[in-house]
Amino acid sequence: MHQTFDAALEINLLHANQQGADHNRAHFDEWGITCLNLMSSPGAGKTVLLERTLATLNQELKMAVIEGDMTTELDAERLRQYDVPVIAINTGRSCHLDSKMVSGGIHRLAHEYNPTEFDLVLVENVGNLVCPAEFEVGEHAKVALLSVTEGEDKPLKYPVMFQEADCLLITKMDLAPHLDIDLEKLEFNVRQINPHVTIIPVAAKTGEGLETWFAWLRNQVQKSPTKQLATA
Repeated sequence: MHQTFDAALEINLLHANQQGADHNRAHFDEWGITCLNLMSSPGAGKTVLLERTLATLNQELKMAVIEGDMTTELDAERLRQYDVPVIAINTGRSCHLDSKMVSGGIHRLAHEYNPTEFDLVLVENVGNLVCPAEFEVGEHAKVALLSVTEGEDKPLKYPVMFQEADCLLITKMDLAPHLDIDLEKLEFNVRQINPHVTIIPVAAKTGEGLETWFAWLRNQVQKSPTKQLATA
């Protein structure tokens, strides 16, 4: 009986969250914004990737960031140096952002700026390989990061994250020569979980792979129907 109740509660929570995510996506579509949800374990390199992305593309794309963290604004402060709107969300004890939290960030953004001027909203989710992938926030695509320091087995141990990802960035590639990691095995494990995911090896420190990442980002904005809907 207890297990049945827990399962029903989880289904209700996910259903309510999905309704909120659909509502958020409707706002993004109305405003002509592409939204991407960046997810990884703590320390995989989400924030430094965003720093490089904002520094390079800020003159080309109008971007904003919704920054999720449990207790601080340390990452948000790092990103504000790049002269883009950064909406910080503290989740407290929650290990992920949900659609209601992101809705609050969206409305803050719309209150302070003209949202139709933005091309791209990047959501930096809380560092966690489990929960963020289960809770949509209204994104048009999910981006997962996996650093070479985490090993080849993570896609098999935490499959939902990699099943849901549209793009996987293998980060900290500059460290690979110094580690006992089999990159071919890592990709093989990922492909078992998600055969069609785009895999991009990157090293934010050296710049390796960043142009490929930027090209993927541009393509997400260009192929999105949201701009056409907003200007129709």
